[in-house]
Amino acid sequence: MISTEEFRQLALSLPDVEELPHFDMASFRVKKKIFATLREKDQRAMLKLSLTDQSVFCAYEKESIFYPVPGSWGKQGATFVHLDKVKKTMFKDALQCAYTFLITKKTSAKLK
Repeated sequence: MISTEEFRQLALSLPDVEELPHFDMASFRVKKKIFATLREKDQRAMLKLSLTDQSVFCAYEKESIFYPVPGSWGKQGATFVHLDKVKKTMFKDALQCAYTFLITKKTSAKLK
């Protein structure tokens, strides 16, 4: 289980991450690009994962801890995580994957 405060601490401990509002939730960004959001009232986060990482995390836990966001966002890697069910080590891995995916995409775009 991850508390919303632990989520914040973990996300903000990553280099260059800032927390900004995004509609009725908090977003976590690097250079204005969102890699995670936090919906405190639902004890749920959204992580933007690569499609490969999304399939791995969603397949690992069968209790609907990780699952694609419904619709086109989910088909692009947006993945919900139930914070009240996820193990801390698993969540830290998923958060790092989302952060790394964003950083890698930004670096690749600069090289083109």
